[in-house]
Amino acid sequence: MSINPIENLVNQVLDKLPQGADALRDDINQNLKVGLTVALKKMELVTRDEFDAQKAVLEKTREKLAQLEKQVQDLEQS
Repeated sequence: MSINPIENLVNQVLDKLPQGADALRDDINQNLKVGLTVALKKMELVTRDEFDAQKAVLEKTREKLAQLEKQVQDLEQS
């Protein structure tokens, strides 16, 4: 099984076609892949890698903020 979600979806659709639809299979395969790819790009989605990278940056920033808040609190108490 492919790890590409678009390919997985296209294969699911193609599997549902009746046996006599072999002539349409290639055309549907190509057009469906192109259509889904275009639709998903218009949605401005991010990849899992991009999401994970931003999540790591955010976690690091939160840790630094907590450290700075503690330093400010310690300075205020001095």
